[in-house]
Amino acid sequence: MLTLTLDELKNYLRIDGSEDDSFLTLLIDSAKEYLTNAGVPESDSNLYKLAVMLYIAMQYENRDPSARMDGFNFALQSIILQLKDYPTDTTTTT
Repeated sequence: MLTLTLDELKNYLRIDGSEDDSFLTLLIDSAKEYLTNAGVPESDSNLYKLAVMLYIAMQYENRDPSARMDGFNFALQSIILQLKDYPTDTTTTT
């Protein structure tokens, strides 16, 4: 479903080398799992791809657990709400 290459991700994060490739691969998988647990089904939409990249940027650039990540977190939460697969209730009550 998601077509995010390491090269695209490294370009987004401005990473030149390959030292962190295995860590970045782990972060891609973690981001998809995070979104699934948040109720967002995996898709090939650009918004889903951006959510994955935002999650990875938060985790990669802020490895200090005490760091505040409000800006990234707000953007990610906003995208999650847009992507969430809410059940639709087709029954109406009168």
